[in-house]
Amino acid sequence: MTRAFDHRLDRARSTAGAAGLDALLITPGAALRYLIGYDAIPLERLTCLVLPVVGPATLVVPELEAPAAVASGVGDLRVRLLPWAETDDPVALVAGLVPHARRVGLDDQMWAEKVLRLRAAMPDAEQRPAGAVLATLRMRKAPDEIDALREAGAAIDRVHARMGEWLRPGRTEAEVGRDIAEAIVAEGHARVDFVIVAAGPNSASPHHETSDRVIEMGEPVVVDIGGTTPAGYCSDSTRTYAAGEPPAEFVAAHDALVRAQEAAVRHVMPGVSAGSVDLAARDVLHAAGLGEHFIHRTGHGIGLETHEEPYIVGGNAMLLEAGMAFSVEPGFYLPGRYGARLEDIVVVTDTGAERLNNRPRDLLVL
Repeated sequence: MTRAFDHRLDRARSTAGAAGLDALLITPGAALRYLIGYDAIPLERLTCLVLPVVGPATLVVPELEAPAAVASGVGDLRVRLLPWAETDDPVALVAGLVPHARRVGLDDQMWAEKVLRLRAAMPDAEQRPAGAVLATLRMRKAPDEIDALREAGAAIDRVHARMGEWLRPGRTEAEVGRDIAEAIVAEGHARVDFVIVAAGPNSASPHHETSDRVIEMGEPVVVDIGGTTPAGYCSDSTRTYAAGEPPAEFVAAHDALVRAQEAAVRHVMPGVSAGSVDLAARDVLHAAGLGEHFIHRTGHGIGLETHEEPYIVGGNAMLLEAGMAFSVEPGFYLPGRYGARLEDIVVVTDTGAERLNNRPRDLLVL
């Protein structure tokens, strides 16, 4: 893995240089994990990877955090470790490492307080978001990353396979949600990222999460769940269940949703635009009279973060490439009545798409 991180650093330098940047400044978050494998704690104390386009990489790190950085494997990379003591000025240390920089890229998740302090310490350097530079690298997954996403997908599938143990009339959304959260960890995740259990009219709210509402007989229940595995990669999968036989009109609408998701997945291949995948799903729901109730994009990229590039949304002209991983999750939402969503993670292959979630997609009546 050491070689892979060194390769990522080299690619980041090259991409940053092509974007007109002199250096990247990366603080704790997914970008730092991607580049050097260090899952640093975001603190008021500054941790910052200084990556000049020309010259050595340096990790400026609080002295008390240096052992954790070494334990993460940073010491095996072509990265110099520069610990700083409590009485040092870490922002000045960062500025001193790139004294002639005129344009620096800051990771998109850098705290505003640190952005402003760096701006004051580097008055001659224009600050630019580094997100586009890093997204260019992170969107196209390497084979080991795809393997990690496969494992995450299989783990969340195992949780969905157990839904009959917990989801039934008479229980609250919150009670079901707690059982699901325990299972997410038990089935192979390091942590729970989110649990949505939305029953009846709550299913018409895409990000409802859970409540103390009791699930009633025949109600649709949207279950959207995800976590992060020990390898650091995320899962995200949605199925819609019914707690007993649902109304016939809902069954027909869900059938259209299955067709919409299938159309979008079939459309995925290298060279098509992200926006056209969104349109493939939307066309089916429009034909079924549900188009106006599909109120969100069709998907989002996934990897070290649950939501990252590429975004599968109308108007996005980005052309898909092999190795890109994202959700395909059309839905419909009728306020005050019901809603549904169907979500799988897919990876673009040389000839189409590989689904990483493989639970049944038809409406599951429990």
